[in-house]
Amino acid sequence: MKKVFASNFDGTIFFYEAEGDGRLPMRTMEKIREYQAAGNLFGLCTGRPVKGVTPFIEGKIDPDFYITGSGANIVNYHLQEIRKKALDPNVVDVILRHFGTDKYWFTMDVEGEVCVFREMNFKDYPGKYYVLNGVDDAPRGRIHQLSIHARSPEEAAAMVEEINLWYGDSVNAFLNNSHIDIAPRGCHKGEAIHFMHEYISQVYGDVRIYGIGDSMSDLPLLAASDVSYTFPNAPQGLRDRVTKIVPTIVEALQDSMDEDV
Repeated sequence: MKKVFASNFDGTIFFYEAEGDGRLPMRTMEKIREYQAAGNLFGLCTGRPVKGVTPFIEGKIDPDFYITGSGANIVNYHLQEIRKKALDPNVVDVILRHFGTDKYWFTMDVEGEVCVFREMNFKDYPGKYYVLNGVDDAPRGRIHQLSIHARSPEEAAAMVEEINLWYGDSVNAFLNNSHIDIAPRGCHKGEAIHFMHEYISQVYGDVRIYGIGDSMSDLPLLAASDVSYTFPNAPQGLRDRVTKIVPTIVEALQDSMDEDV
């Protein structure tokens, strides 16, 4: 039985508001490396683009796979394509114009590259990124996801409802606190976990998936996992639907290693 651990990024192993090493706790990085050294697989499952993750983890951990763009862009250890799905650029353009890049902060995932419509500061993102005026300025390639930062969770929830109502025939919008992640229709973290289960089982045979996350946007990931974890400060709706509640991902990784399967 191959054990495979899929982890959300923000609020699970990466803490934006923390300073220095607190952003990526050393204890977490060490445990992930220990988990992999024991013969298990560890991967990320996030709404971020690939290049929205790699500058932060380089030299610290080497995931065996990356589920990014809420499942629209899945790559392996070498960042080579496993599966890719794309948004319709015309729909992306309509959404950008509808809400306004002058009113909201947008991030666009194009072939794993980070594309924004205003300059960022180094603390926000230390890697390479593109500043666009519109869809036509984007690098060549598939648009995997569009993300919007709203002013409040309440506003974000209303925007998710509106996007799914008007554009739901081609996209899925997901609520992540005050953020909205817009992926190709049919793409979500849970669907990607099911896909990876089948993909990995072709190599290793029997596979057991362990998943962890901290917000309601992670519910599909957790529901698709054989064993699921969240934290005491997670929303009640998440705590009610997981296998175990743990203080940090470190305890979840240890629990996975200890499980006799």
